[in-house]
Amino acid sequence: MKQLDRDIFEIGAADAGLPERRRDAHKGDFGRVLIVAGSVGFTGAPAFAARAAVRSGAGLVYLAVPRSIWDVEAVKNDEAMVLPLSPSLPEALETLAPHVEKADAVVLGPGLGLSVWARELVYAVLESCRAPLVLDADGITAVSRHIDVLDKLSCPLTLTPHEGEFARLTDALTRKPREEAAREFATAHGVTVVLKGHRTVTAQPDGVCYVNATGGPGMARGGSGDVLAGMIAAFLGQKIPGAVWKAVYYHGLAGDRCAESFGEYAMTPSDMIDCLKSVLR
Repeated sequence: MKQLDRDIFEIGAADAGLPERRRDAHKGDFGRVLIVAGSVGFTGAPAFAARAAVRSGAGLVYLAVPRSIWDVEAVKNDEAMVLPLSPSLPEALETLAPHVEKADAVVLGPGLGLSVWARELVYAVLESCRAPLVLDADGITAVSRHIDVLDKLSCPLTLTPHEGEFARLTDALTRKPREEAAREFATAHGVTVVLKGHRTVTAQPDGVCYVNATGGPGMARGGSGDVLAGMIAAFLGQKIPGAVWKAVYYHGLAGDRCAESFGEYAMTPSDMIDCLKSVLR
């Protein structure tokens, strides 16, 4: 691993090894991932996250979506188990509760929308969750209105903002380079920050930062971040050492393979998920 500065390292291929699986392993050994996502008009995000989690080795993947899009997601997802959430918030939380309790990792927010229902759901899941949680997209926007929520959690939290979403959380990017801005927020709130973009930065609560050199501009399209969220949760659920920054590395590597095969203009998030077959081999 190449050291760029104090506690800032660039990830290389030699650093991103994955543990070998035991021959007598079963699905329960590889994590139960819960994804809470989606809304009318945003049915791609939950499907990308769920399919990426499955492709990244998660043993069991549950996808909880609003009842209004349940039938769409049930058709899109063969491997993930799709759960319908009631428009009544108390009923939705009652459905989620046993799954949140049993989860080894949770994804919260992709395509969830900005309704009062979605915002209150985000707060409730954050409060009750004890497993590692990946907060993405609309989940980040919900928290940006009440940053103090981050300081009251009982779960290890990873936030995956692009620069626009990060700007809703803090003005650090106006004052500092990307690595320092991400580290400032991560250490202040005891969270992991994956600041997406060119040379994605993973800043840990202990102040260590990992800079990713894989990936390219072909990944700059809707859905790429949902794929990453699913991958991070899958690696966290499997308790892979360095789960977050390794997921970032392989996500970028899948993007590179897609660019080689299809070109940066034509590649899609679905192609990236398919390319995980080769990059994780």
